[in-house]
Amino acid sequence: MGNLLYISLFFIGTSSVLGQKDIGDTLKKWNNESVPYVHVEKRATIENSILLDTRAKHEFDVSHLKNALWVGHEAFRSDAVLMKIADKNAPIVVYCSIGVRSEDIGEKLMAMGYTNVTNLYGGIFEWKNKGNAVFDAEGNETEKVHAFDKVWGKLLTKGEKVYGINAERKKNR
Repeated sequence: MGNLLYISLFFIGTSSVLGQKDIGDTLKKWNNESVPYVHVEKRATIENSILLDTRAKHEFDVSHLKNALWVGHEAFRSDAVLMKIADKNAPIVVYCSIGVRSEDIGEKLMAMGYTNVTNLYGGIFEWKNKGNAVFDAEGNETEKVHAFDKVWGKLLTKGEKVYGINAERKKNR
């Protein structure tokens, strides 16, 4: 009975992603566009903004956008952000794997009074899919991107997919 429940929950949880053809379809399913999008093609706008990575720390450590600050999703702390970004009018771009978790954090930033917050459409997956560089924890350019899990990872079409919390640590031992 327990296995049947687990299998049922797995299919319910993944069916909304499995049925999606691309990042756009998935974002339509999961986001309400409460935080305006900025598209990868606006690279200059993105790179001249404060970049906030809203993924888990182990995802950020595998790769992130150049000069991005890690703020997390589950670990997000408004007081830490207020200490890092005093100017509430500063241009901020939030991102995650595809833009779902970052929308949540963007909403929190807007509620905190930040006025110029955008969500990177397609997140780091779309960034990498369009051929842009990502950087590891040491600041070196890398092809690796944490793909969250095998279901969401189908939306990452370029780069080397990495899964799991300790995947990179195990690989480097």
